[in-house]
Order: sequence, then C-alpha cells, then structure tokens
Amino acid sequence: MKKQLTRLVVMVTFLLTMVMGSKSLASDEIRFVYVPWTCVTVKTEVAEHILNALGYNASTMMLSVPIAYQALATDEADVFLGNWMPTMSGIAGPHFESGKVVQLDPIMENAKYTLAVPSYVYEGGLRHFEDIAKFADKLDHKIYGIEEGNDGNEVIEMMLNEDMFGLGDFDLIPSSETGMLSQVRSYARNEQWIVFLGWSPHWMNKVIDMEYLKGSDETTFGENDGTATVYINTRAGFIQEQPNVGKFLDNYLVPIEMVNEAMTMLHEDNTMEHLDAGLVWLRNNPEVYRGWMEGVTTTDGEPALPLVEKAISE
Repeated sequence: MKKQLTRLVVMVTFLLTMVMGSKSLASDEIRFVYVPWTCVTVKTEVAEHILNALGYNASTMMLSVPIAYQALATDEADVFLGNWMPTMSGIAGPHFESGKVVQLDPIMENAKYTLAVPSYVYEGGLRHFEDIAKFADKLDHKIYGIEEGNDGNEVIEMMLNEDMFGLGDFDLIPSSETGMLSQVRSYARNEQWIVFLGWSPHWMNKVIDMEYLKGSDETTFGENDGTATVYINTRAGFIQEQPNVGKFLDNYLVPIEMVNEAMTMLHEDNTMEHLDAGLVWLRNNPEVYRGWMEGVTTTDGEPALPLVEKAISE
C-alpha cells in the first residue's frame, strides 16, 4: 500500500510538472527590450500594440544596448528589434556565438549609421574620416556621440584609442540622442564645425542640412560608408515556444519611409506618442500591416487581421 501511494505521489508530481511546463511554454507573455532611440521605440511599441491586440501580454523595457543583450541571454527578455549591424557586432557577437541570443531576419534594410557633419563643414573640405584630423582645431578635438555604452560610441572610442585616421588626441563627447542633436543644431546656427554620430532613418536628415562622411569600412561602421541592416534578435528557444509570434516577426519588415515619417511627426509635435505616430502612418499604408498578418493568428487561433485592423484604426 505504501509503495502504491509513493508511486501515486510520483505520478501526480510528474503530471503537474508536465502541465506547468506546458503552460510555461504556452505563456502569452512577450517581453520586448529596446534602447532609447526614436526609431527602435516606434518599431517596438507598434509590435507591442499588435501583439496585445492578438491576445498576448506584451510589454516593453528600455535598457542600454549591453544590458539589453544581457537580458536576452539570461532569459529576462524575449525580443529586441534594434540589432544594428555591423556596428553592434562587438556587443552582440559573443551572445550569438554562445547560442543564447538568436539573430533572425532583418526588420529594416538600407539604413545608415556613421559619422556625419553639417553640409557647410562638408563643403569646407571635411568629407572623409581622413579629413577629420586636418581640422582638429576647428572641431575643438571633439566628436559627439550618444549615450554611454552605445555601440556607435564604442566604434568611435576604438578609432580614438587606436589613433585611426590620426584621431588619437580627439575626445568623444557622449550624450543622449536629444542632447547630441540639440548641440548639432546649436552649432549649425552659427556655422561652427562639428562631427557627430548620424543615422538614417531619423528626422535629423530632414531638419539638419547634413552629409555623411566617407571612409567607413568593416573595421569601423561597416562597408559601403556605414550602410546598415537592422535585425530582430530573440533569446534562444523563443521561436520554438512561440511559433505564431515567430511568424509575425518573420513578416515584420518595417519600411524606412514609415520610421522617417513617424520620427518627423514626433519632432514636429512633442505631445505625440511614439505609438501614435506609427499608427498614423499605418492607417495611410494598410498594405504594410496586412502583409505582417499573413499566416498569423490570435492566441485563440482566429485570423489576426480583423483585430489588428481594429486596433490600428482606433
């Protein structure tokens, strides 16, 4: 009798473990991490909104780039939509190699990420990385970046530390995205010289008369003068646990035009939220989100498109 009772306890414990494990695998919780860049925020909040409309419990958490990858690698987050490559190779690469973080398909192609200058500086002769040191005094031996720990800042610091292009006596000035661009616009009003970290898509390309410098290669911001591809990353095992979300992410290719226009709306109206700007663009371009919903269902297995159209139109 005692043996039978023991077997019964073991069997019940095993079944409960299996049920709880299955429930965990089927969890509707989707945890996004993002970095405080306008373009990544728009894409992340739109994805969160869509998945919530489909019945998921999606949430977002803002972190720095290194901490975002640490969160994915330790199963404290599920999805990151801002893997700018090749500049994030130094931070993301070890996590890819360990197998703890997985790089999926691109979310955005033909982006740009490299050093830039106002057009009057470009016309004044500073057109290439090799030209920066020639105008060290006019630039006050400074290059302006964004938040500390950012991958772009790391590339700049590497260039300075290794005296690439004769930049060994330059200093990197870290700041926020907003702070850096305020500095650039302030300098531009007086035609002061400045070199800064620029990227596209971004509203800076519309409101600042600027040019991207030539000279980037695989050792700095990437080949083709800093042309970038942005990828989706997940923690290992996530797609196997959430194949329906995986299908959505597989479809989730965001046009540069969407991000550019959303970012311009946000710049022109500082009361507008990132999600609202993304939804305004999608209402005018429904073919984009309809493509995202191909083969995707709600958590109940129903077609996704009707609920998503309702969520975007409201």
